[in-house]
Formats: sequence, structure tokens, C-alpha cells
Amino acid sequence: MSETSELRGFAALGLSRERLAAVKAAGYIEPSPIQAAFIPVALEGHDVIGQAKTGTGKTAAFSLPLLEMMEEPTGSPQALVLAPTRELVQQIEAEIRKLARGSRTRICAIYGGEPIQRQLRALERGVEIVVGTPGRVIDHIERRTLRLGEIWHVVLDEADRMLDIGFRPDIERILRRVPDPHQTMLLSATISPDVRKLADRYMYRPVELNLSRDEPSVESIRQCTITVDQDRKFELLVRLLEQEKPRQCIVFTRTKKGAERLAERLARTIAGVATIHGDLPQSARNRVMQGFREATIPILVATDVVGRGIDVEGISHVINYDIPDDPENYVHRIGRTGRMGKDGVAITFVCPDQGQPLTAIEMLINRPIESVRIEGFEAFRKESASTPSFREIWSSVSRSKLVGSS
Repeated sequence: MSETSELRGFAALGLSRERLAAVKAAGYIEPSPIQAAFIPVALEGHDVIGQAKTGTGKTAAFSLPLLEMMEEPTGSPQALVLAPTRELVQQIEAEIRKLARGSRTRICAIYGGEPIQRQLRALERGVEIVVGTPGRVIDHIERRTLRLGEIWHVVLDEADRMLDIGFRPDIERILRRVPDPHQTMLLSATISPDVRKLADRYMYRPVELNLSRDEPSVESIRQCTITVDQDRKFELLVRLLEQEKPRQCIVFTRTKKGAERLAERLARTIAGVATIHGDLPQSARNRVMQGFREATIPILVATDVVGRGIDVEGISHVINYDIPDDPENYVHRIGRTGRMGKDGVAITFVCPDQGQPLTAIEMLINRPIESVRIEGFEAFRKESASTPSFREIWSSVSRSKLVGSS
């Protein structure tokens, strides 16, 4: 099928010729399920709840309707997009800019952790779409540098995550200031009771689109665990990275200090290692994320706080150096790989006394995770000879190496 005929999938969604040209320039060929379902409903002006897993194209699903519905530029914000982290705000802004090709729509990202002057200058010059974290949006509202009087569209992206990290009061303060009538679009990986309560209070007869199965979406990700003593984890990590040579890999730790120490130690052995966590200055976080997106940094050591905001399609491996206490964080972590239907690999280090958190993860994803070993490496002093080797597991699925062919 030719690229032109495949692009008709986007044309059938009601997008204008200008937006279709931008879609083509962005390299999109066929709409994902959430895009195909969400875009036409949003263009009709309905409030919409879209439930879909990360890595399924949610950003374009709400960005394209927003751009289509923009009035002539007036300098006042017409749309407000709220997201939980600085990294996600930056990614959304970049995606909207890419899809705004050929339009006069101006976009501004506002978030904490950087000098506010740049944001003040952008807002003063005039913008049509504002993308921000709830806390910094509240800051600008109180400074009277962001006025919501002409907002017609509000997007709550990763609503479950925003509520999880305590943004509910800020979100409600913002929504109460948006004049009626307006359109609200809510996107979330899960519709928890808190998300449902927020939607019931602030949305008008929303159309609900569930493009997510009840169980976590991990089918395209090859998962395994390796039992390892705490004092052998670093040696195991080095062995894995040298053996598999992943295209790009995120190594998750439980704490910020742990991430910093691990990255410093790993960088003395392996090239191209960087770290990202909540205490890192925003300018440094920006540099790290740019390098990771451009693949000049192949190995990124991260914590859960920022890990969920990382949306890079080239990630081939996720390694859980520290097993997460919350099983839902496991799903969010490994969801950084296997993006947009691509294969991915998730490896979790499990210490001998961590059977309980591993069981909780297996119950959540409704499947056992294969336990493997590394040939010639004594990761666990009581290692059983019956435990299949790491290579044996993947060769059984015709995969001689974990890293997929590019």
C-alpha cells in the first residue's frame, strides 16, 4: 500500500488539508486506535475521556483537534494543556509545534525549575496554546501573567498521574477559573475513582473512549527477572549492558541518591551514561533529555518521578535495577519500551528477600515473569542449575540477542 493511500486514514478523520500536510511532514502514516477514535469526537466539540496506555499516540490525538479548532490568533490563550511533569510538558509542546506546521498558532510551555523570565516574555508576546504543569500555571495565574478568560479548550493529559502526585487542588483551582462553555479533554492510562470524580465534577456529558484493555499493556514487551544478591547488582548490570549493547536503555532506581551514585559508578565503566532525577537543575535535565532523544546518550539512569515523562521511541531495554514497591510503577517503567507496537525488553533485578513485591507485580499483569540467569555469572549464591540461562530463554523465541534489529 502506498504512503498516499495509507494517509487517507487521517483524511477520513475530518482533518483539514493543512493539518494533513503537517501530519505527513511529521512522518505519520496511519492513525493509531486512540487517534482514530478520539480525533473525530473532539472535532465535534464534545467533552472526551480517552483511556489508552502510554506509547499509543495520545499526544497527537488531542493536539490535532486543538490545532484545527484554533480561532485566528488574538494573543490570548485559547487552549490550556495540563501535564504532570516538566519533561512531559516539553514533549507535548514539541509535538504540537511539529503538528502546527503551516499555521500561525503560537505555543508556550510553562513549568517550574527554570527562570520564569522566558515564560513571561512568551506570554507577553501572545500565545494561543499554553502547555504547563499545574503548579506553574497557578503561579502565572496569580501573577496575572496568564489569563484564562478566552480559554475554549482544556486538556488534562495523564490525569491519573497528576492526581497520584497531589495536583488535584491545583487542577480544580484552574478548572474553576476557566469560563463556560468550554471543551474538556481528559486522557489517562487508567480511570481511577479519583479520575472519575474529577470528570463527573468538571466535564459535561463526556464521550468515553476506552482503547485500553483491563490488564496492563505489556504484550509486546519481553520480560524476565534475574535473582541477584544486593552486592552483585552492579556487576550484573555491567555484564548485561556489555553483552546486549542496547540501542537505548533506561535503568530505574528507587531513589535520587541511588540514581546519582549508580550513574557516576557506571560512567567509569561504560560510555554514554547520564542520570535524570527530581533534584537535577532544569537546565541539566533539558540537556540530558535532548541527548537521550538524539541517542547521543544511550544509557539513562532515572527515578520513577521523571521516568514516566520520558517518551522516546528508540528505547529497546528497560532495566529495573531496584524493583519498585508499587506494582503499578513497574507497568509505567516498562512502558517506556515497546512504544507504538515495537518490541521491547524489560529486565528486573530481584534480591532473594523481594518475593513479595515480585508477586504483586505478577498479580497485576496477570502473568508470571520468567526467571533467568546469566551464563558464567554467579548473581545469586544459591543459584539453581535448573534455572534457564538468559540466552536460552530468548533463543527459545528465535531471538539470539535481546536487542532488536533496527
